[in-house]
Amino acid sequence: MSRFRSIWQASLNATKKALTWNLEDLMPPAERLIFSFNSKEELKKWHLYSDSEYGGLSSASLEISEVDNGLKAEDSKWNIRRGGFCGMRSKKFDGFIDLGSYDTIALKLRGDGRSYISTIYTENWVNSPGQLEDNSWQAFVHVPKDNWYIAKIPLARYLPTWRGNVINAEMEMNQARILGISLSVNAEGGVPGARTGTGDFKVELDWIKAIRTEEYT
Repeated sequence: MSRFRSIWQASLNATKKALTWNLEDLMPPAERLIFSFNSKEELKKWHLYSDSEYGGLSSASLEISEVDNGLKAEDSKWNIRRGGFCGMRSKKFDGFIDLGSYDTIALKLRGDGRSYISTIYTENWVNSPGQLEDNSWQAFVHVPKDNWYIAKIPLARYLPTWRGNVINAEMEMNQARILGISLSVNAEGGVPGARTGTGDFKVELDWIKAIRTEEYT
């Protein structure tokens, strides 16, 4: 009986070690690249929008430009008129992307000192079930002028919105059902101290990633 117990214990320990190794091996990487703006093909995954669709006067363009290290980056030039807005939105992913293993969105940008709005679109189940409009979750990101900057926005900071207005209710983003991403700018609003007002806008994007800053469980 004693010998049987010893063999059983040894087998159990070996199973635990194997299970631990397999779990570590399956752990997702600490970051996931969502977009890298290094070719004209990448721009085909995005479309522009502005208040001109509703009779406004704002305009936007999207192009690839050279950056300091010789790589390509996205270069957006926007012009905002009369309190309007402009933006760029990714086309819907082929299905969904699952960001459940991550807690932060990171963007490498170079801008003009204005606040921009980072938006994540998820499958519709909050605002109007049965409708085609996606749920949107938004957070401000301040882009310092001239120098490249990596902005990190915790996913917990994104607030549920409905047509630009924050939904005043306790909700949790379904990070496993991400449909798309956008970056936009309004003539007014944003973080304190950021540049505001009508006129020319410009922001460059190198990449967008999902990262994990906390221990994965």
